[in-house]
Amino acid sequence: MSLLEDAVEHFAKNGIGDASLRSIATSIGTSHRMLIYHFGSREGLLAEVVRKVENQQRELLASLGDEDLPIAELSERFWRRVTEAALIYGPLFFELSAHAMQDLPHTEALKADLINVWLPPLTDLCLRAGIPADQAPAYARLGLAASRGLLFDLLLTGDRAAVDEASALLNKLF
Repeated sequence: MSLLEDAVEHFAKNGIGDASLRSIATSIGTSHRMLIYHFGSREGLLAEVVRKVENQQRELLASLGDEDLPIAELSERFWRRVTEAALIYGPLFFELSAHAMQDLPHTEALKADLINVWLPPLTDLCLRAGIPADQAPAYARLGLAASRGLLFDLLLTGDRAAVDEASALLNKLF
């Protein structure tokens, strides 16, 4: 496993918290100097963890697209997996998204991955759902924004049932 994969696994087991770079390094069996060498800082490491988790979610979306199931069922499966990841990584995701909005240096690579890389696979999903090609990109952007808003709601309120109900409604709208 790579340092990044070890860090993702560490955060999945322990949460984010306010762990220092030294304690993270000790937990994953390396030195804080190696983490600095590879990621520049604690914030740089956290940004790469978010990029890795986001990439895993896009891979999940792509793999679900290979299944011959109705779009509504695929969307529901994807939502369940994304919400589980959000309960672990969501606070970090939203914190680093705010850093990206402020153009902080450690989020330069992350910033490119927060929106634009999601739009093509989501547009494809919209096309599969029968949305006209000229409208699919706008629906994809709307779906991404609404889903992230629901994840934000879940993290703030903890009301899984209400958020899942709203997600089901969003799927019906598509």
